[in-house]
Formats: sequence, C-alpha cells, structure tokens
Amino acid sequence: MRYSLVFHAPELDEAGPRPTDEQIAEMQRLMNDYVAALVDAGVLVTAEMLEPSASTTTVSRRTGSTVIEDGPFVEARESLAGVFVLEVDTHDAALAWAEKFPGGSYGVVEVRRVAVYADETGWQTPCTPE
Repeated sequence: MRYSLVFHAPELDEAGPRPTDEQIAEMQRLMNDYVAALVDAGVLVTAEMLEPSASTTTVSRRTGSTVIEDGPFVEARESLAGVFVLEVDTHDAALAWAEKFPGGSYGVVEVRRVAVYADETGWQTPCTPE
C-alpha cells in the first residue's frame, strides 16, 4: 500500500529565532540517515522537501479566469514543508516510519493512504495486499 507522509512545519519568522548552523547540520544528518533507512528497507517511492511558502506562486480559476499570485494562498503558522511517499504493507508500518521522521521534533507528520497516483503509464490504484 502506498502512503504519503505529509510534513507540516512552522514558518520561520523574520523576527523570530532561527536555527543555528549546528542545528541545521544535525537535522541534515538525521534526514540523510532517515532516507538511507527508507532506501535500505525498500519502502521509499519518492521524497521532496519544499522551499518556504514565501516562494509560493498560486494559480486559480475560481472566478472563471486564471489568476496568478505570488505568495502563499493563506497565512499560516505552519505550512506544507515536504512529502515522502512510501510503499509499505500496513498502516501501522507507515505510522512506524512517521514516528522516526526527524522533522517530527519540530513539526507534524500527517499519514495518509494514497487513493490514486499517476505515473508514466497513467492513473494507478495502489495494490492492496491479499
């Protein structure tokens, strides 16, 4: 079964405290170790960490015409920071990987089963083990 670990983290405030270089280096090491463990276990499909929401561009056609705006759609203390897609046998296995996610020490990891996904052959429904 395919699960997404959707990571939400606090936005860095220009006036607020910033992580030190040492804290950044430690988190990078922890994330590298985490990805290596996912790869070694054969469960990693993909992982992407996103730039801060200030670099967001939103596109909408809600009014019938296309509107393109710089910046995030909504102001929030936490924003989408990254997504890891895993192929695991059970929901409990996805939860176990989410518990090990290093960013959980300062953000929230949302665990969601993938309903459908697209690849080079088109839309797919993840297989459910018998």
